[in-house]
Amino acid sequence: MAGLRLTSNVFNRREWLLLLVLTAVQFCHILDFVLMMPLAPLLMRSLHISAREFGLLVSAYTFAAAASGLVAAAFMDRYDRKRMLLFLLAGFGVGTLLCGLVDEFWMLMAARVVAGSFGGVLAGVVFAVVGDQIRPERRGTAMGVVMGGFSAASVLGLPFGLALAERGAWETPFLFLAAVTAVVFVITAVALPSMRGHLTGRRSDDPSPFAQLWQVAREPRHVRAYLLTTAIMFSAFTVVPFLSAYLVENVGMPETQLDLMYLAGGLATIVTGPMLWGPLADRFGHKRVFVLTAALSTLPIIAVTHLPRVSLPVILVVTTLMMVMASGRMISVTALITGVVEPRRRGSFMSLNSSIQQGAAGAAAFVAGMLIGGGEGEALTGYPRVGYVAVAATLVTLLLVRGLRQARVPDAHSPFEAAGAPPLAEPMESPQPASDDAPRRPVDRRRRPHATAAED
Repeated sequence: MAGLRLTSNVFNRREWLLLLVLTAVQFCHILDFVLMMPLAPLLMRSLHISAREFGLLVSAYTFAAAASGLVAAAFMDRYDRKRMLLFLLAGFGVGTLLCGLVDEFWMLMAARVVAGSFGGVLAGVVFAVVGDQIRPERRGTAMGVVMGGFSAASVLGLPFGLALAERGAWETPFLFLAAVTAVVFVITAVALPSMRGHLTGRRSDDPSPFAQLWQVAREPRHVRAYLLTTAIMFSAFTVVPFLSAYLVENVGMPETQLDLMYLAGGLATIVTGPMLWGPLADRFGHKRVFVLTAALSTLPIIAVTHLPRVSLPVILVVTTLMMVMASGRMISVTALITGVVEPRRRGSFMSLNSSIQQGAAGAAAFVAGMLIGGGEGEALTGYPRVGYVAVAATLVTLLLVRGLRQARVPDAHSPFEAAGAPPLAEPMESPQPASDDAPRRPVDRRRRPHATAAED
């Protein structure tokens, strides 16, 4: 409870409203993506497809998101963030609706391309808004809250979606999600103000959108962040797409109990994300917490990809640990990466990074599909090799993160902070140099100072 009270006092009311709306947006597009994973056994049976063809379905979404993200990145910093968010959310809702109205493999792949073209870019806008509106010293906690959308999708969306699929058809969860997205669209339109602070200082003689995108893409600090993102995606999305199918066909987990895995993992990450990993990242440094969680994540990755036939409690312990560690490293590394770029370029950078993220996830799923055999009701082969690839990619992230440096241009105060940071958030703010005339605030030596951007 103490951790909950501390987190609740970090943001003012307008910031909380912003973060909760962004969390709802995250819930929608993440649920759409992760819903495909537990539906793998049902889809492979219903559509009579192999594990390799299922991997193509997953890759279709991510490759479409990567392609659209490249185009969006060129224009992301030229429009109001709210308008961009609404445009992408509307397109994503239409794509998800189409997924629920088709019943053939190639038509489903086309619908996944539409959903990915809009949904895959949403994360870049969400994280750009967090970077714009929340100062670096509180950004880890903010990312923990916003990434609660993944946890909520696991706790609420996936079990409900699987229940709908079991009682109806595999198309039903997508129709449900399209309706939820429509509600979130209305809330976003009503609740959020315009966000145009990043447009300040633009001139008519600024470079063209694609010329600016090239400047963002080739910055050495940004390139290292892109490589780090790619390695993280390979460490996760070689394992995740086939996890449900492996547990059902190889480990003997009943298909009707898959929702328990996502429920347990989601509940754990709801607690550890905003109350543990986010505050720890703000206090001790985003980079340090990433190194810790990434290194520890290799243990459950190896365990889950080598599971023999075991009892349900053992499965839940291993998969929950994997989700908790994955949540910790994504929260810390996303907070770290948002500080790599100057605020005026953050939208383009985050959209481009999201595009690379989606492309890497698609490539990882494709590589995993090439390494894995079986499917169509048969046991999968080659899953342990996928685990070794994921661990190798994780070790690469530990090397890349060491040289990642933050942007030297300080972030401006956001309009959401104009109302004043709550008292408990005050020690997290960057210390301001005191003038000779200004009274100096006494230092509370009982508290460890929060990590600064330089420590990251």
